[in-house]
Amino acid sequence: MRNRSIDPRRRVPRTDVLLADPRLAAAAASHGRSRVKAVIVGAQERARRGEIRPEDVPAAAVAALPGGGPQPVINATGVLLHTNLGRAALSTAAVDAVIAASGHTAVELDLNTGRRAQRGRDALAALAAAVPDAQAVHVVNNGAAALVLAATVLAAGRDIVVSRGELVEIGDGFRLPDLLESTGARLREVGTTNRTTLADYSWAVGAGTGFILKVHPSNFIVRGFTTSVPVSELVTLGVPVVVDIGSGLLTPEPLLPDEPDAASALRAGASLVTASGDKLLGGPQAGLLLGDSDLVERLRQHPLARALRVDKLTFAALEATLRDPETPTWRALRARPGELHDRVERLREAIAEAGHKTEVVACVAVVGGGGAPGVELDSWALSLPERYAEALRQGDPPVLGRVERGRLLLDLRGVPADQDDTLRRAVLRVLHNGPGN
Repeated sequence: MRNRSIDPRRRVPRTDVLLADPRLAAAAASHGRSRVKAVIVGAQERARRGEIRPEDVPAAAVAALPGGGPQPVINATGVLLHTNLGRAALSTAAVDAVIAASGHTAVELDLNTGRRAQRGRDALAALAAAVPDAQAVHVVNNGAAALVLAATVLAAGRDIVVSRGELVEIGDGFRLPDLLESTGARLREVGTTNRTTLADYSWAVGAGTGFILKVHPSNFIVRGFTTSVPVSELVTLGVPVVVDIGSGLLTPEPLLPDEPDAASALRAGASLVTASGDKLLGGPQAGLLLGDSDLVERLRQHPLARALRVDKLTFAALEATLRDPETPTWRALRARPGELHDRVERLREAIAEAGHKTEVVACVAVVGGGGAPGVELDSWALSLPERYAEALRQGDPPVLGRVERGRLLLDLRGVPADQDDTLRRAVLRVLHNGPGN
């Protein structure tokens, strides 16, 4: 007689047990019980056919839920602002603000008068307070949009003077020259890849100049025989100077001494500074424009500004980020290597207690996301065989590390400390099941 006690199909969780799983119960409330039950039955059948293990049925059902949305990932890559993982993780304050703003909110209404008010005025006030050197501020939906708006308003049918060494590709095949020329502006390239002088700019500036553009090449560094012109000299040429700092650093930061910031550029005389909100600022995706009040007002009133405006959720997250700047990004940047070592060592010890051998190794993390190129941050990581990378990436939750010289490193600099237990369970699950499961 067959011993049913060892038949793995007997270990497939019952439907009522699965429906009580908080994740599936929440899905049933939003998608309907019948749809979620169909997903559960599908996962159970996969287990009975031997495609997945019985204990993986809950995770398989959750993964198959309709419209599940983006899946949270543990970022153990050592790249703090990982573009493919959405760059900056929002602070608790920003998340709470987004939830609060998800219903009706006075984004464009003065509750005192009952009349229409400036859209996102509280977030704009917070941005202005963060950079007092800006006479006025405006926000659009991303950094590229900020440049497009500036080029459209100031240089459509006119010239933008820019150094050849600053004509960068900003990611996913989008190149700055293509972006700017799409506005109807003409590019006047000056200098060479490694050296551009004030005389080069002066030669190109004329009656047809819309503005001089200075771009921070935020995803690469040119070293050696190089020359660039500071903003303080460019402003002597008598035309507006637009500075794209890229990373969203609003004020000088000793930890990143070579990273340009908005306040310094404005003090040097820049007419307009553009930046991203979801990089070093640590907020939501947004394009920040800061500068002369007359110029910013021209940008705000242009018809294109309507197409590039941000929604209420972005304004809510941005305001919370500016008022409570202790973001996950800055906690990761300022994490002390000694504390990171202790966390990794505790992770190693917990895994060793379960009978698995891993190593603690010193490594280097980076800022990423087009910010602070060349800056290396001392860090510590758990080292696993490379063969576990895929299983961890496809786990619940997914864990992304980086592969270096045949080993998988789980760098904890970008992992919040409150995720350590979740990371430990994810690693133990994969080590127990093996890399192929």
